[in-house]
Amino acid sequence: MQALHVHAGPKARRHLLEHGLRASDVRIVPAAAGGPKGLILNPLDQFIFGPWLGGTDHTIHLLGASIGAWRMATACLADPQAEFEALAQGYIHQQYAGEPGKRPTAQAVTQGFAAKLDECFGGREGQVLSHPRYRLHIFASRGRHILGREGRLRTPLGYAGAFAANLLQRRAMGAWLERVVFSDPREALPLPLSDYRSQVVALAATNFQPSLLASCSIPFWLQAVHDIPGAPLGAYWDGGITDYHLHLNYAQMSEPGLVLYPHFQKTVVPGWLDKALKHRHRATAALDNVVLLTPNPEWVRSLPNAKLPDRNDFTHYALDVPGRVKAWQGAVDESQRLRDEFAALTQLSSVPSLAL
Repeated sequence: MQALHVHAGPKARRHLLEHGLRASDVRIVPAAAGGPKGLILNPLDQFIFGPWLGGTDHTIHLLGASIGAWRMATACLADPQAEFEALAQGYIHQQYAGEPGKRPTAQAVTQGFAAKLDECFGGREGQVLSHPRYRLHIFASRGRHILGREGRLRTPLGYAGAFAANLLQRRAMGAWLERVVFSDPREALPLPLSDYRSQVVALAATNFQPSLLASCSIPFWLQAVHDIPGAPLGAYWDGGITDYHLHLNYAQMSEPGLVLYPHFQKTVVPGWLDKALKHRHRATAALDNVVLLTPNPEWVRSLPNAKLPDRNDFTHYALDVPGRVKAWQGAVDESQRLRDEFAALTQLSSVPSLAL
């Protein structure tokens, strides 16, 4: 049984059959939100950003929301293989103080998460932002009007409005929450953002950690990040709200090449509020040049608890932190197969793929 499935858009499928998987063809790497699910991609990240893309000499744009933004920022550090290993261990062993039997407060989780980001990136912001080949783009969601500030009543009311607007039309949610991309100022994001209300802000050392924290700030689980330096005033939340899986218009990239997308599932869902709207999960022409690397669902059933790690495990294991750690570490250990199978594919002159 294969652990790795390769799905691709029509243009990308033709390219893989004619040329195989070549690092020199990759122009963009997106990384989705999804919390602990991203752990399953850790060994794959180590190989992709270590020996494989590490030998390239062209610009590659790294796009991330939430845990995906953390992963892509990690790729920009000097020793990505070691840093990805440290990311996995830190994420697996995370725990937050709280009263017995109760979920930790948003304040406690925010403080703990901010401390972890500072441990990972503090004093190394310049290293991330000056990578010779990678250009980092962090996606966050900025509240508008009633969501312009966080509050006990205004936040749930604002998100109720955003939910209702999104049911009518995804673009309509832009009246409540807009996409803000904190973008490497050396080179612009090489694709249009006209699909949804958007702003682009120059990524700098002064706003790197606040924007990364904001991109990971799940509403009601973490506190919003307010008034990020260099960005429009307001409350900023998880980038996955507006761009859960970064279903962007990759087909209109400003230069030819492939989008290599390590993902934890086949579907590329536009926004977090679209999770229940199955008609928005279909592949579109925007993914024409995307190569999607995903775990085989049958292989996933062989993992601990027969599933990917997810946020529900915090509730399932509750105070049994060692039990959760063991399950998550077991899933990461098993996912070495994803890395090994991908490495083997990169040696082939022709790579067959499944349709998106």
